[in-house]
Amino acid sequence: MRTTFHLKTLAVAIATLSVASMTNAAGLDRSGQDVTAFLQDGTYAEAVYTYIDADVSGYDSANVNPDEKAYERGNKTGDIAEAYDFFRYGVKTDINDTFSIGLLYDEPFGAAAEYTQSNFVASNNPQASGGELVTDGVDATTAGGIALAESTTAGENTNVEVRSQSLTGILGMKFGANKNFQVYGGPVAQRIQSETKLRGLAYGPATGYTSNSNPDMDYGYIAGIAYSKPEIALKAALTYRSEIDHSIEISETYPIRGVRGLGSNAATAPIALINSLSTQVSNYEITTPKSVNFDFQTGINPTTLATAKVRWVPWSDFVITPPLYNATSKLNPLYQDDGLNLVEYEDDQWQVELGLAKRVAPALAISGTVGWDSGAGDPTTSLGPVDGYYSVGLGAKYNVTENWAVSAGGKYLWFGDAQGALPTDKIVADFEDNDGFIAGVKISYQAR
Repeated sequence: MRTTFHLKTLAVAIATLSVASMTNAAGLDRSGQDVTAFLQDGTYAEAVYTYIDADVSGYDSANVNPDEKAYERGNKTGDIAEAYDFFRYGVKTDINDTFSIGLLYDEPFGAAAEYTQSNFVASNNPQASGGELVTDGVDATTAGGIALAESTTAGENTNVEVRSQSLTGILGMKFGANKNFQVYGGPVAQRIQSETKLRGLAYGPATGYTSNSNPDMDYGYIAGIAYSKPEIALKAALTYRSEIDHSIEISETYPIRGVRGLGSNAATAPIALINSLSTQVSNYEITTPKSVNFDFQTGINPTTLATAKVRWVPWSDFVITPPLYNATSKLNPLYQDDGLNLVEYEDDQWQVELGLAKRVAPALAISGTVGWDSGAGDPTTSLGPVDGYYSVGLGAKYNVTENWAVSAGGKYLWFGDAQGALPTDKIVADFEDNDGFIAGVKISYQAR
């Protein structure tokens, strides 16, 4: 006789793994854009809080000549990764045995990094630490622009912060003889904003660059197909999210632009005049990447659940190209055709996570995961110098009542070594042997 693992016998174990299971290191990925709340049975709701603390430290480059790309180990950068947290919410219900609706909120993309020491902090005396800029083939205008930017931003840190929010509406329709198949889809509203400060001799002529991108809301869609076999607690789902085009108002300040505009008169020009020539407000385009998620679970025995998650994001297609930054880079004959992007990545992201959940008491389950993230290439941007990770995680879920449950989980990550590079391909930092941890808690409600 065939053994069956009725879904209800495994209910206490389901969703234990998703508390902190898909938080990422590649590109700007954060939440993993999880949709498993919509795949639960009956009426389901969850609220998830995630906290991430990473230690990302390394060495800057002693070579601060913008025209020389060779890396020379310099001073310690200190920990540049700022701790951050975010929320995820989901609610789903069945209209009847065919149609379901759901609403999901998450914070899919983001960055939080700050350099508080080394060549990524504007010097109080730039010529003392970078005198070779004038003597090693750097033209006087560029050297003067670097000195001006350093003096007007003295003591300021390199800093980047990106925040996003996403709201997804989903309608699902089940079909097949036993309603085992489901197609689903719906609209996605996404909001994104960012701030960037480049400081210090590490950035050469770009030191002093500042940008503020105003919040922008734009729209895309989600589509997917799922299969379930309740008698063995099997569920499989393939979900596609479209890329979303944003048209964003951005305010930029780039001191070297004002210096170049005034030429030989820059040395005697008022700072206010230089600043006015260095500032621009305009619109530019950012396209957040599409993605594909595969979610799978199956019962191994009446109290044990196995899971697998796979995620793909084409970060190699993603760029951030602020207009003033790009236009100023074209003043350099080496980049005059297309200019430079502020942020870009070499590789696509692949992520795999495998897990087991075990019901150890009528109302208690524990879980474990192992994971791998490919990263988005090395060298990578100096504003996020990590190349993927390996991870292990533990979690637990306790059913407080028949309908209400509390889950908690944690994950330890070993980050891949990476070198931080400028858009000119100059290596300005080297990061090795870094790690981090994630902690999360979830409150869920389910009525079948």
